[in-house]
Amino acid sequence: MTDTRTEIHTGGTDAHPDGTAGTPTGGRDLKALAEQAGRDLEDSSPLEILAWAAATFGERFCVTSSMEDAVVAHLASRALPGVDVVFLDTGYHFEETIGTRDAVEAVMDVNLITLTPTRTVAEQDAEHGPRLHDRDPDLCCALRKVAPLQEGLTAYEAWATGLRRDESPTRANTPVVAWDEKRRKVKIAPIARWTQEDVDAYVAEHGVLTNPLLMDGYASVGCAPCTRRVEAGEDARAGRWAGRAKTECGLHG
Repeated sequence: MTDTRTEIHTGGTDAHPDGTAGTPTGGRDLKALAEQAGRDLEDSSPLEILAWAAATFGERFCVTSSMEDAVVAHLASRALPGVDVVFLDTGYHFEETIGTRDAVEAVMDVNLITLTPTRTVAEQDAEHGPRLHDRDPDLCCALRKVAPLQEGLTAYEAWATGLRRDESPTRANTPVVAWDEKRRKVKIAPIARWTQEDVDAYVAEHGVLTNPLLMDGYASVGCAPCTRRVEAGEDARAGRWAGRAKTECGLHG
């Protein structure tokens, strides 16, 4: 459990465009390592996958969390106590999401790191006009999510995410370990093979924090302007960018 929150305002000029600056490999071929681990760990449990990540990368491994729930952060804290948990504060989050982040920091053995875009919402409105998320959601996501994460991950060799194969067709083939070509890092999805029932069982067994919005009709929680409740029979991500062809923010592809 940390006593102070680390906030990083991204947008400096030192990072290489591909995000590799400040990411030492120790001479290892990280791409080959990732591809081999993806094969070797396919049938492993999430905790085993995260234990491998902790042993392989140590402090150069982090977990990213949208604070929809703290399942992967909780699992990672068991494998690597004090693990860095990276949260993107876009400036558009629900109050419940910020509250979940604060609660995770208060009760879990993690080092919470908050990344923020280079521009505030007001500054972005001044430059691009109000409600960019309605007019050009891809650009809004690029400015407030993709760019901050790109820079925020420069100190790491590997990062973990909570992607699951059952969430949507676009995530159905998610590997448990893969090479993130865009960021030149190892990308780990320890619960890729889990179902929602597996997540619910883990939450119940360990008393893991979840976002209160999950109990209020939201199956996937993103930025407030672009997220709605889902209807019966819809997939978990149907409430994200509803009415648009857009299904991903750009962090995962």
